[in-house]
Amino acid sequence: MSDVLRFTVEENEDRIDKLLANRLDDFTRSAIAKLISENNVLVNNKIVSKNYKCKTGDSIVVNVPDAVMLDVIPQNIPLDIVYEDDDLLVVNKPKDMVVHPAAGNYTDTLVNALLYHCKDSLSGINGVIRPGIVHRIDKDTSGLLIVAKNDMAHLDLANQIKEHSFHRAYQAVVYGNIKEENGTVHQPIGRSPKDRKKMAVVDKNSKDAITHYEVIRRYGDFTHIRCILETGRTHQIRVHMSYIGHPLAGDSVYGPKKVISSLNGQCLHAGEIGFVHPRTKKYMEFKSDLPDYFVSFLNKIDK
Repeated sequence: MSDVLRFTVEENEDRIDKLLANRLDDFTRSAIAKLISENNVLVNNKIVSKNYKCKTGDSIVVNVPDAVMLDVIPQNIPLDIVYEDDDLLVVNKPKDMVVHPAAGNYTDTLVNALLYHCKDSLSGINGVIRPGIVHRIDKDTSGLLIVAKNDMAHLDLANQIKEHSFHRAYQAVVYGNIKEENGTVHQPIGRSPKDRKKMAVVDKNSKDAITHYEVIRRYGDFTHIRCILETGRTHQIRVHMSYIGHPLAGDSVYGPKKVISSLNGQCLHAGEIGFVHPRTKKYMEFKSDLPDYFVSFLNKIDK
């Protein structure tokens, strides 16, 4: 069945295509334009063009068609499986691996590897492109991900994430010396009005976001920290740490223009994950050691 998304415009906003780009994090601008052009977006029960200017009180309905079957092939790619049973598995994703296929990149992803390993045992809630994927981490972020093998597990785990009872802790290296031992960044995150490919702390068309952090060790020009997510917005840690003046080392998007190229992306590792098992209802928690690239960088800055 296709998904139907409904919401009301709270104040006069941008054109319908720009508004949807802000509201629908998982959709590209081209995908949104296609939804509108194929009459899958209704405003006050009427078909509109992408130029429609949204008004306060407008009722918007977005019909998301079922995913079209694409040739996402199973690939025998080694997986670092931390835990597995009939309902789920916990995978330690390496840096540089994309989680799910996207335009121009349909092979060598985590999903390709999962299709080979699990065969037909993956939840179908997110469609053929994202089978089993309950939550994501960026390509250049390493660490733990949970994968659902059936829809029961997927719905239960997704609800835990929604209710903020899903434990996720990361380790990162950021620029600068964080003076306080710990702190919390509680700032809303949405699409950047200056660059639609980036996220930013913005008040309009944003979602509540909370990141707790604590210092593990200071290295003069850098600080090694642990971050606990209370919410899970796109690029949340990267955006929040940049917002307080301590962007992640190696981050070419939210960090300084002169990038630490040897890191090949942000120095960020999803080291802890905890949840209540959907079937047994027992709390489970897993931890992942820091990968080699992370340890090597710590050794390099330990002067």
